[in-house]
Amino acid sequence: MGQDLKGHELGVGIAQRKDGRYTARFVDKRGKRKQKYFKKLQECRRWLAEAAYIDRNSDLSAGDSMTVDAWFDYFLNSVKGPTIRPNTRRNYTERYENNIKDHIGRMHLADVKPIHCQQILNEMAPQYAESTIYQCRVTLYTLFEAAVENDILLRNPVKKTVKIPQSKKPKKRRVLTVEEQKRFLDVAYGTSNYNQFAFLLQTGLRTGEMIGLKWSDIDFKKGVIRIERSMEYRHATGEWRIGPPKSKSGYREIPMTAECIRILECQKMKMFSLKDVDPQYKEFVFLCRKGEPTKNSVYDTSLFKLAQKAGMDSFSMHTLRHTYATRCIEAGMRPKTLQLLLGHSNIGITMNLYVHLTDDEKKKEVEKVERMLKMV
Repeated sequence: MGQDLKGHELGVGIAQRKDGRYTARFVDKRGKRKQKYFKKLQECRRWLAEAAYIDRNSDLSAGDSMTVDAWFDYFLNSVKGPTIRPNTRRNYTERYENNIKDHIGRMHLADVKPIHCQQILNEMAPQYAESTIYQCRVTLYTLFEAAVENDILLRNPVKKTVKIPQSKKPKKRRVLTVEEQKRFLDVAYGTSNYNQFAFLLQTGLRTGEMIGLKWSDIDFKKGVIRIERSMEYRHATGEWRIGPPKSKSGYREIPMTAECIRILECQKMKMFSLKDVDPQYKEFVFLCRKGEPTKNSVYDTSLFKLAQKAGMDSFSMHTLRHTYATRCIEAGMRPKTLQLLLGHSNIGITMNLYVHLTDDEKKKEVEKVERMLKMV
């Protein structure tokens, strides 16, 4: 039994060094000694438990004898297990089945090199948007990094040299012009979801963040909205799932405009008029006539019909978020401020919005020059 520096028992295979670090060690079934150092005792215990479990219950003890297919299945269901979010699980599975499996699925883990990973991304470029190629790289990196952390691989083949190629099929971002935004709101006024649509155009929230918003998250005195959760309907299970925001950056406070406050006050009056509200949803801000949250798909269907009525090209709920961001950029908001408001984990995501808008503005400015030259 190992001990810490105060003489307390830590368990078999775990001890604390004089420098304060914890060490875990065991001998695997091939007779090889495994040892690793950690700053935190919890991390040390977790590694020892996972490594010992892998050694006892599977053939996943050596990267030179295990296929990528076998590791992906174990990674998804045992290493990640119930801790992984449903959307993340779906993204990992889709990218693996659609883009990774046929290339390296039958290869041994230790045989996968950076060039194999780069080839996967390169072949995606003609068909996929860069955001999807990025998801694939994340899947590859996370998959192999888990093998490194569990001492199955010595190094991750998804190195910095494995780059995301420029997609030949760029994702076209739909943003409403100022005139379209006004026309849409005029058509939507008086419909059951008008407050939700107008609210997103004032705050830039993700749909799930809006659905999961509670009255306790709104501080009318300070004039801010706190984002604490996300909520979505899972058709596979027929139930609502409440979870944390998309990332740590998703936890944020958003200052309210006067129009945003007006919308929320109207929504509060609307909720008072509902006859039947499901007790489990009574704290939520946006409910339908049945007294329960509105499904994401219902919002998109409503938007499609309203766009048709307004004589506009169809768009999704995410378009309202992009439109809010565009209005902020047009008003001169700094990138870092917009990143905080949108809850982006990476400033690069925010800057892509600026680049998109800048390209549009460059075209408009050149057109002005062209008209001026015609007058000369």
